[in-house]
Amino acid sequence: MRTDVQGARRWRATVAAAQAGDRRALDELVEGWLPLVYNVVGRALNGHADVDDVVQETMLRAVDNLGTLRDPDSFRSWLVAIAMRQIRDRARRRQDRKLDEAVPDGAADFAELTVLRLQLAGQRREVAEAVRWLDAEDRQLVSLWWLEVSGELTRPELAAAVGISRQHAAVRVQRMKARLETSRGIVRALDGACPQLREVTARWDGRPDSVWRKRLARHIRGCGYCGDTHDSVVPAERLLVGIALVPVPVGFTLALALGGRTAAAATSVGWSAKVLGALTKPAVAVTAGATIVAGGAYVVVRTPPDPAPRTAVSPTAAVTRALPRAPVTTASPSPSPSRSPSPSSSAPASAAVYGSVVDAVDPAPDPDTAPGALPHRPEGGITSSGGAHAVLNHRGDGVTLSGQGYVLVRWQISPQYRAGNLVMPSWTGLQGKLFHVASGGGRRMDDRVSTTDSSATGMGNSAVGYAVLPSGAQQMWQNEYYYVDGSVTFTVNERGADYGVSVFPSSWDAVEKDVRYGPPDGAIRYGLVRDDGTDSAPVPQYVTRGRPSDPATVPQRSVV
Repeated sequence: MRTDVQGARRWRATVAAAQAGDRRALDELVEGWLPLVYNVVGRALNGHADVDDVVQETMLRAVDNLGTLRDPDSFRSWLVAIAMRQIRDRARRRQDRKLDEAVPDGAADFAELTVLRLQLAGQRREVAEAVRWLDAEDRQLVSLWWLEVSGELTRPELAAAVGISRQHAAVRVQRMKARLETSRGIVRALDGACPQLREVTARWDGRPDSVWRKRLARHIRGCGYCGDTHDSVVPAERLLVGIALVPVPVGFTLALALGGRTAAAATSVGWSAKVLGALTKPAVAVTAGATIVAGGAYVVVRTPPDPAPRTAVSPTAAVTRALPRAPVTTASPSPSPSRSPSPSSSAPASAAVYGSVVDAVDPAPDPDTAPGALPHRPEGGITSSGGAHAVLNHRGDGVTLSGQGYVLVRWQISPQYRAGNLVMPSWTGLQGKLFHVASGGGRRMDDRVSTTDSSATGMGNSAVGYAVLPSGAQQMWQNEYYYVDGSVTFTVNERGADYGVSVFPSSWDAVEKDVRYGPPDGAIRYGLVRDDGTDSAPVPQYVTRGRPSDPATVPQRSVV
């Protein structure tokens, strides 16, 4: 596929050859333009099970009617217009049924495929996920507009595909963008920790729709917490410029069934000789990317190459100082309800050196227990490779922290997308010191978050399931604070349960303010100070001092 606006014209010779009956040119044409059609249809239907059928029908009609195309230069806009007609026809055929049916179990919607296969993060991920909240008509338009701003379509082609004038297209796009920005705000708010928003969504089944979009948008407009955007919001079109097409999934097959066509009729539209020769032969499959034949069907299999491996940013092997470590002691008031396994006893290491794991699993303090004094360590400033606000959502995302000062790791568990066992992040390549100084955010992640659903915690609920910690892991709080004096890399190892974290350079003042925000202020509980002011203070679990090739291989060990 060509990605510039002149791409279609470069296919002129191929289109003309296919129209003249060149079977190899037809093979090339079908395979070359399949990704574009797959992206248009996939995003318009958000990965619904009908995507395959609509893509099949679009390509079949294009091949069947190729001889009617007068100008080979207009092939791209002609093909996209066919795809849009098939999408609208599908909607009309299903008008008596719900059009927003859930994606079948085991299948990912197109927003998730976009995020995973293009490895989107931060605000680009936010835009992809916001598409879920658009109505069907807006999703159809965004499927074209996304390709326009990424360089795959022109505005005249977009207007022609929708069947409206360029002026009307401009108005439609502006309205769609406004709803997309509203949806981005919803995605951002749901990633946050607003207690009132959790009350609003207590009865929400987790499926985006227009009713909940309007309801959540009203909350966000009137909420100082959800409406307070700490980072500048980049316009969606700037985020999408130059972005690639979502690759066609491995195993995706495009079968253009001949049905009752005769060989003569098939030849008249340039069908491949391999198809004609297979009408009386059993199914034959060749290598990926080749034309294959199966029971009288024209099949093109496009297997995209595996994405380039992501190299985790990790400094050179760390040098640490062996220091004695005192046992970690914690108060033992009544714990809060928890859905994650939590051992009942702990066995702190007796002679662990600095940089080892935390071996004490502490219960939740009483909600009204105010935190102890927070030692004030020197602050020379922290430099983050991810900037002032690094959003890490997928396995392999990482950020390197260097300098001297406080760091906030803010958790967001998303069981509504995927519950199950949670693989903790790892701290690697440590050079210097790293302390776990405090926990805050007004709650532990296993605290109850709803007054109407007794099963709902920050780790999930009985309807969608729970994110479950590995044995021996401390229950994380919404905000976890660390002190860095040197350099260390934090890497997300997401597998199983869906989670994300945001990493911010912070300050002693911010930590102190957070941990003292308690129930009288609207929080579930006060924070917890862990730093005792000495080098025997607790350090993060799963710390290593080496440089593993894959941070996910960091030993997850504990004597608990």
